[in-house]
Parts: sequence; C-alpha cells; structure tokens
Amino acid sequence: MANHASALKRNRQNQAQRLINQMNRQKLKTQLKKLKTAISDGKSDEAQIVLRKTFSLIDKSVQKGVLKANTAQRYKSRINRRVNAMAA
Repeated sequence: MANHASALKRNRQNQAQRLINQMNRQKLKTQLKKLKTAISDGKSDEAQIVLRKTFSLIDKSVQKGVLKANTAQRYKSRINRRVNAMAA
C-alpha cells in the first residue's frame, strides 16, 4: 500500500478512472451486442438505425481512450460490411 499522500491520492484517482473506463467499455459491448442481434435476426431497418448509434459510440470510445483508433476503424469496417451484405 502507498505511504505518501501523493501516492494515496493517485491510487484514489486510479480507482475512480477504472470505474469510468469499465462503464464505457460495457456500453460499447452492449451496443455491439444489440447490433449483432439485429443483424442475426435479419432486421435490416433496425440494423441501420443501431449501426449509426454504434458508430457514434465507437468514435466516443476512441476519444475517451477506451479503444485505439485502428481498432475502432476495424470494428466499424467489419460491422458496416455485415450490415451492407444484409441489405444486398
């Protein structure tokens, strides 16, 4: 355990930020699951709506540091391909 006041404060800050990061990651996972469910159910209209929300959340995750930029682009590319294949 930390002994210095600054180390104790840094520990408190790390714990608070950890909770925020966990919530952001969970939001992203939930949104991706919703999109995958819409795709697997074959609901093209619903998938398009959920896709826009998912893209927005992925971009916000990059800004918050939850995802790296290349990982986000890969996610977006793959899910966009799946939704477009569904519409065709």
